[in-house]
Amino acid sequence: MNRVISNKLPPAERSDLNLGYMRLSDSAPIIVAKELGLYEDYGLNVSLHREVSWANIRDKMIAGSFDACQMLAPMGMATTMGAAGIRAPIISGLVLSLNGNGITLSSSLWNKLQIDIAANTYDPLSTALALKLAINDPSHPLTFASVHNFSTHTLLLRQWLELAGIDPDRDARIIVLPPEQMVDSLAQGIIDGFCVGEPWNSIAVEHGSGVLATTGVRLWNGAPEKVLAVMETWHGRNPGTHLRLRLALMEACRWMANMENREQAIQILSQSPYLDLPAEYLRPSLTGKLFHQRAQDQSEQTDFHVFDDFNAGFPWRSDAEAMIQQFTPLLGKQVNTERTRSLVQRCYRTDLYREAANLFNIDCPSQDYRP
Repeated sequence: MNRVISNKLPPAERSDLNLGYMRLSDSAPIIVAKELGLYEDYGLNVSLHREVSWANIRDKMIAGSFDACQMLAPMGMATTMGAAGIRAPIISGLVLSLNGNGITLSSSLWNKLQIDIAANTYDPLSTALALKLAINDPSHPLTFASVHNFSTHTLLLRQWLELAGIDPDRDARIIVLPPEQMVDSLAQGIIDGFCVGEPWNSIAVEHGSGVLATTGVRLWNGAPEKVLAVMETWHGRNPGTHLRLRLALMEACRWMANMENREQAIQILSQSPYLDLPAEYLRPSLTGKLFHQRAQDQSEQTDFHVFDDFNAGFPWRSDAEAMIQQFTPLLGKQVNTERTRSLVQRCYRTDLYREAANLFNIDCPSQDYRP
């Protein structure tokens, strides 16, 4: 840790922390911070705990088993307003990653689509229109899976369907599955497709059970994906600890932003204490060279995972409001402009990001809303 920063830091109210994360490639900052000794640099002794579902990770943080966790960008707001089946105030002062999602269709469904493979057409509109033409039985809507009702995945999936005039509430069925269950459910024919984070799209492609139809970055480039989440009350009791945790993770995000470090990150993530997956499953998305079909149709998307680039970690309140507004079909009367603005100001703590950025002498936005 920089000595100048060290002299400016308040003491840590507690040093032993439990952090929850998911078996996903964009868990990288949380994991590499451990392996690179960044937590220790800030006087923290962090234990990492891998969970299987977003509901589990949320509930364990609310119960106090976790001090902080990796969380879906919209999930804290939904929980704060009581729209996710439980009400608890959750805040975030750091976005851990942008983008990182794909929409994969079963190989059997893909083969029914009228797509010119020679044209390498995996853009959202072309694939959505092809799907629209393949829907010929309205009484049996296709079933897609997302990782949580209040996730960027659900927004992207709905946006993609709507591009072709497919009503996500009438013409399709969207269910919730943990990321680790996506590939098996696709292979067994339980679902027709899914929107999930990596490496589960790449695993489905490698196994031959799915085709990566399009990517989230082509639908909404710069979408906030995962955030560092803590309980509002926990932050109130541990502001110094929380600051040190954000600083450690900001350093990890900056390290991950350097593409030259990605291969080392892949080797770290693949280890059994962490993702426990072969490196070849993690490499496509982390190097930005994704396969759409097994051993063919590879596309380069260097911004597929964004960890820290031009203040990628800044929790833009305009992005948060956009997400809440897009959830109107699920939230109904709970959404109005005044309530949305108040919710976002409470949950997306731009002041906490600026506090940490100032210690690093990082120029960060002076406004909370994108110009």
